[in-house]
Amino acid sequence: MKNIVCFGEVLWDVFPTHKKIGGAPLNVALRLQSFGNKVSIITRIGDDTKGAEIFDFIKAHGVNTKNVQVDDTLETGAVDVVLDETGSASYTINANRAWDNIQLTETAVEQTKQADAFIFGSLVARDKTSRATLYALLEVAKYKILDINLRAPHYTTAVLSYLMDTADFIKFNDDEIFEISKSLNFESTDLKDTILFIADKTNTTCVCVTKGSEGALLYLDGTFYENEGYQVNVVDTVGAGDSFLGSLITKLLVNTPPQIAIDYACAVGALVASHEGANPKLDETDIHAFIHT
Repeated sequence: MKNIVCFGEVLWDVFPTHKKIGGAPLNVALRLQSFGNKVSIITRIGDDTKGAEIFDFIKAHGVNTKNVQVDDTLETGAVDVVLDETGSASYTINANRAWDNIQLTETAVEQTKQADAFIFGSLVARDKTSRATLYALLEVAKYKILDINLRAPHYTTAVLSYLMDTADFIKFNDDEIFEISKSLNFESTDLKDTILFIADKTNTTCVCVTKGSEGALLYLDGTFYENEGYQVNVVDTVGAGDSFLGSLITKLLVNTPPQIAIDYACAVGALVASHEGANPKLDETDIHAFIHT
């Protein structure tokens, strides 16, 4: 069991017919917690009914809520989600929400210092307040894991470069790594070459790229590991990448062989995509049975 802190947005994913609690850092936290890790989240909700529901949800799932801040001015976050015919999601992210105003506190600093790993996304850096808090926590974190989430227009190359330079581990999807590499004046259609460029550019020894239904590619300490994906009937892709990351980190932090770790993470991501919503309950027996079939 590892002590892990997740930092960033919590919000409501609002679909045309329903809504679900989400936000990439929370989705990762919930999956990490489901595997027996000791997980905390640093975030901010509004002083409203939607925020109270999120707080109760986080607490009910066993994630430490000590650093869930409450904002008396800004509303709880919300994202409008639209699914296409393949189940792939597109997002409209409402601005000026509570998670844009995460404050730096002594308890957040202490929690981060004590963690075995600190997981953060790029989206939370869209606002100067939460960005400044993130930068301060990165100064004290032991092991820093960056989850790239490119949601236009909420990012800049300068901020992304800083976050990547600071991270010990970077996770992208394939579209994201090609877009960022191009912005850094490297153009290639070869994924391995692009990963090597990013690793060298950012001095990062661990880079992982998800490829949707085609699995994922992991570069760790000079070696590539690959899973070509598991075939499922996709219901929606919301949160699949987050569960992939939570699963991969769970395995790598306890020194699971990298190939086994990426196979496991791809299986979990595929199973999540075969269910509705970002955080379906998955049984360990079912995960292993799925891998071996």
